[in-house]
Amino acid sequence: MNTFKLSPIGFIKSCYQEKFGIPRQPRLETEALSELVLSAPYNDPNTLRDIEQFSHLWLIFIFHQTQNMGWKPLVRPPRLGGNKRIGVFASRSTFRPNPLGMSAVELVKVNQEKGNISLLLRGCDLLNDTPIVDIKPYIPYSDAIPHAKAGFAPTAPEVLFTVQFTDKALQQCEQFEREQTQQQQDLRIDLKKLIVQILQLDPRPSYQQQAGDRIYAMRLYNFDLRWRYCENSSILVLELSQ
Repeated sequence: MNTFKLSPIGFIKSCYQEKFGIPRQPRLETEALSELVLSAPYNDPNTLRDIEQFSHLWLIFIFHQTQNMGWKPLVRPPRLGGNKRIGVFASRSTFRPNPLGMSAVELVKVNQEKGNISLLLRGCDLLNDTPIVDIKPYIPYSDAIPHAKAGFAPTAPEVLFTVQFTDKALQQCEQFEREQTQQQQDLRIDLKKLIVQILQLDPRPSYQQQAGDRIYAMRLYNFDLRWRYCENSSILVLELSQ
């Protein structure tokens, strides 16, 4: 049996510090900025020559946190409620014979500074430190097939909740945005919008989707985002805890 060796060409810097809460598909959120930092010898400017002619890119990556957990021929997609089993090759499960994934992302710009080369991206659904093994340009006439059948996921997931913020959480969002704007002068992150995009689709696994007083949390950037589920299909963001 043939085997092939893959080496990362770079690693993702992302706001998502843990698997819980990451959008289940790319471009379901538009506000988070991620950075793909190329590693030597791939951080040669020639590798990216003319890449800015393309607005979007395919990233081929490794599911590095689940690659040692094995795989099974049948999986339970969250989109089907976590109850129905389908074939692993009919899914985008992270538990695969070879732990490879792909994401279509927006290219914002190429950064070159002090010998470091990176790509600034929007719409990533990737965990921080995800190894990237290849980059390919997204070609609309070839890659987009408008009338393709999409099985159990024919449309984008429905918005399930309205998201509200405590006064404390709003103040913390504003403070974070001010700090980020100072660091990246030409790019602004709308943190409140990002949080709404993440939570309104309900990141909980299907077996936890019951009402209750439980407080949920996910690690985002350098803080813990905390929220709870309320009546009338609403979510209350409580705080951004350092």
